[in-house]
Amino acid sequence: MNKRIQQNVMIKGTKDGFMLHLDDSCSFSELLKELEAKLSANYQFQENDPSISVKVHTGNRYLDDKQEEMIKEVIHKKKKLFVDEMISNVLTKDEANRWKDENQVTTVTKVIRSGQVFEVPGDLLLIGDVNPDGTVRAGGSIYVMGQLRGIAHAGYKGNNEAIIAASVMKPAQLRIAGQVNLSPDEYTKWGHDLECAFMDEEENIIIDKLQVLKKYRPNLNRLEGGL
Repeated sequence: MNKRIQQNVMIKGTKDGFMLHLDDSCSFSELLKELEAKLSANYQFQENDPSISVKVHTGNRYLDDKQEEMIKEVIHKKKKLFVDEMISNVLTKDEANRWKDENQVTTVTKVIRSGQVFEVPGDLLLIGDVNPDGTVRAGGSIYVMGQLRGIAHAGYKGNNEAIIAASVMKPAQLRIAGQVNLSPDEYTKWGHDLECAFMDEEENIIIDKLQVLKKYRPNLNRLEGGL
């Protein structure tokens, strides 16, 4: 009975180029050896051939910077291949801490006064007011249980899914990711209803009643039971 040979390198074509799946259970030296052999045996390019993007998935294997460079060097020996992305299931300690910070809700009770800037890496639940010329910034969404009369910038790291909600929406400026809304006449249309701002599919900032978020953000449940 023939013994099945373990394949440590799987190469799949995609519409954008190649995806390399690298086994995470073999030794690193075995992996490099097989990667070089497979690329040399299967891919020969002509001078006029276009460059091809390669994504490398390393599974549960942790690679240090030197090992990543060694893999890239093997791939770049085939002149028309270039590494577009290295994908791993493994988070470094710094990445894990950053993910934790960006996905936590910071709750604070205070008034953001004129000239003050209050910033958090994740979501912000502010129990208090944002006075004129005060600024709140969050990597995620902003929820103000009070009057928002200053500047609110949600998703400042580029999160288009972030929202801004307030008990009283009278801001000087709203920002979500890189978009700015400067239309104060749109605010406080609905009397005492909680209001929110969010970005639509065309990347326009929309201001509406908080109830409409179920339609536009069906997975928004971070503060379920709260706002």
